[in-house]
Amino acid sequence: MSREINTPSREGMRLSADKLLVAWYADDFTGAAATMEVLNFAGIKTALFLEVPTVQQLDQFPGLQGFGVASTARAQTPDWMDRHLPLAFDRIKALEPEIVHYKVCSTLDSAPHIGSIGKAIELGAACFDSRSIPVLVAAPKMRRYQCFGQLFAGMGDQTFRLDQHPVMARHPVSPMQEPDVAAHILMQSDRLNAELIPFNEMTASLTYAPQKRGQADGSTLVSIDSVNDDTDAAAGRIIWENRRAMPFVVGSQGIEYALVEHWQRTGVLEPIAPPSGIGKAAAMMCVSGSVSPTTASQIEWSKQNGFECIALDATQLCYDEAATDREIARVIKASKHALSQGRDPLVYSAAGPDDPMVGQLIEAVSQSRLSMSDVNQKIGKTLGRILKQVLTDCGVRRAVVSGGDTSGSVTQQLGIFALTALAPTIPGASICRVHSTNAFDGLELALKGGQMGSEDYFGWVRDGGGPRQ
Repeated sequence: MSREINTPSREGMRLSADKLLVAWYADDFTGAAATMEVLNFAGIKTALFLEVPTVQQLDQFPGLQGFGVASTARAQTPDWMDRHLPLAFDRIKALEPEIVHYKVCSTLDSAPHIGSIGKAIELGAACFDSRSIPVLVAAPKMRRYQCFGQLFAGMGDQTFRLDQHPVMARHPVSPMQEPDVAAHILMQSDRLNAELIPFNEMTASLTYAPQKRGQADGSTLVSIDSVNDDTDAAAGRIIWENRRAMPFVVGSQGIEYALVEHWQRTGVLEPIAPPSGIGKAAAMMCVSGSVSPTTASQIEWSKQNGFECIALDATQLCYDEAATDREIARVIKASKHALSQGRDPLVYSAAGPDDPMVGQLIEAVSQSRLSMSDVNQKIGKTLGRILKQVLTDCGVRRAVVSGGDTSGSVTQQLGIFALTALAPTIPGASICRVHSTNAFDGLELALKGGQMGSEDYFGWVRDGGGPRQ
């Protein structure tokens, strides 16, 4: 690895308003929306799509400077990635963005057999002819830190190394046991090398020299530390100034936070005031497929604050379709009754990892012909059916979906083709405007990862979001 120390230059011009600066392909839905939020609330006009947009679809958003694509790659196998990612990457490449970002979870949620970041890097490196692939998972503004290659995440008033994190160390699909970002990804690929740019070398004057194309030793992921705004600006500089040699980058929305920090410090992007809230909803419908302790505390808060929390009996999804349909009908009836009584329904599949429903579901799956992956996908589809029916029948115009994989399933069923950001809440879970060709066009929709959000998150969205002191 070659590094030089140069005096940082001011680029002396504004970012182009008629050029795509960044396109991202996210491995889950909430992460895709979170990335849009970072750019949009910094003054970079963006939109999020459920499929790679056509030129005609992009033209519906004049002045667009960035776009994202929400996928379900985090819940998919390497074989699925082989079939789907090359085509998606080629279609994005044809739209000529300055940078293409494969967006992953800020807590590195992945494994060799499911949601493999290593496989995605292999495919992206081939498509973009990249020998060096920047990897920035840290996002200090979201309390995600990388120090000497190790990833840390905040929860409550504490910060944990990833393998000791109360949520991620207990993840039901991909529990985190390796906190070193590069080491974790290298376990998912035998075709990659790795190097580290440590935070103590990251100054505003650091210039990184990427590998040259054509080297025979394979592609190298360049793991980038970041612990504060200064290291974020340095990371953004490395990524932006090397975008010709390294057009394909991998990481969380920390990529966009870093780019914005760099652009603002070099004067090409003026800081803007945060947007305000959009006002309290007359009624709101919420669904949750998350088993996170964070979501459990949010459900408990909601029970005490005007929400009707309705448990979905997920074991019924392990039987025949008639059992599933009966359970859906029961939950829809309960949700409509809650709305008629002035309470907002919150339908959930489990109230955290210690909910007895988790054990009951595992037992039911073991006695069925389905895998846990099959049932998890069915839970997402079922919550989508419930939400769609209640929104349609009751005219509710604001909704929340909790859980990254659940969000992907739900939004597909609503026939959404794009989202734009309306109002912030916690970083990564803003209220968005739905764009569709059906009755859901204009719906106000918030999407959050299971481990994200304040205890009163559902109430915050009900009140219209907006910054807090």
